[in-house]
Amino acid sequence: MHILNKSIRFPSVEEADEQGLLAIGGDLRLDRLLLAYKSGIFPWFEEGQPILWWSPDPRFVLFPEKLKVSKSMKQVLRNKDFVITVNKDFVGVIEACSKVKRTGQAGTWITDSMIQAYVKLHALGYAKSVEVWQEEELVGGLYGIDLNN
Repeated sequence: MHILNKSIRFPSVEEADEQGLLAIGGDLRLDRLLLAYKSGIFPWFEEGQPILWWSPDPRFVLFPEKLKVSKSMKQVLRNKDFVITVNKDFVGVIEACSKVKRTGQAGTWITDSMIQAYVKLHALGYAKSVEVWQEEELVGGLYGIDLNN
């Protein structure tokens, strides 16, 4: 197991364990986060834990251009019961995601320090959100990192 220090370096992703855990420690500075994401690494930890850095293989990645929308979802969208926006309320989405109760989990990995770091990434154009509104109330959404490649 690799323990990170102030140096902004990561071991090779091939050194991750069977679950994808690669390293422990470090910080959530923007340059470290960007290097991590560009290297296929992401932080995932709970409040009170050291920062855990992961690189599972295979890695789940969404490609919006390959999204297939079901017939029933197309009907929902045609009915215009919901309004979908992009980057209208990043903070609202990430904060709401941090509060969702998850079956079989004690809490969330979206800690206050993660929210602060991702809000900074959003301000730089790297973190994006999609919001779903119903009658001007945020009812759903997602966020992620776009490396602008």
